[in-house]
Amino acid sequence: MGKTIWNLFFAMLKSGLLGYGGGPASIPIIQSQVVEGYHFMTQQQFTDALALANTLPGPIATKLATFIGYQTGGLLGGFVALVGMVGPTSIGIVLLVNLLGLLKGNPHLAGLIAGVRPVVVVLLLQTAWMSSKGSFPDWRMFAVAVLAALALFVFRFSAPLVILTAMIVGAFVLVPAK
Repeated sequence: MGKTIWNLFFAMLKSGLLGYGGGPASIPIIQSQVVEGYHFMTQQQFTDALALANTLPGPIATKLATFIGYQTGGLLGGFVALVGMVGPTSIGIVLLVNLLGLLKGNPHLAGLIAGVRPVVVVLLLQTAWMSSKGSFPDWRMFAVAVLAALALFVFRFSAPLVILTAMIVGAFVLVPAK
């Protein structure tokens, strides 16, 4: 159990340190660590964890880290994974705020931030692509995705409302046959 706890800490530490752009940008790194690196979960289990974590309010990376940690190492695992995820960024944000105060108005800093934005978008697309594998086993799941996209992008419904509606549809309409 001790080695698993350390591995959870290091997996989330790497994800927290390398996940530039916030929680959603950390998801591919978490996925790589959890599924391919340490084999804490299968890809399907990770996709399910991601879906479940998205149903709750709050930052996705911390919810996902805590879920994976708890699933892998119980209460201690959840705590250690959370500390690994947020510890470095908590220290880093304090340092960064002080540095940004010194460099305010610097064109190189503005260029650095502008240059990394497209990479974050690609990381989000990668996450969507990896999560989509196995998420559409039949036409009904695809229909839910299309309706959710329409609700969000065309009709501009709130994300929590769309998630809640999808959960209700899933619970009562998409129940797998026994």
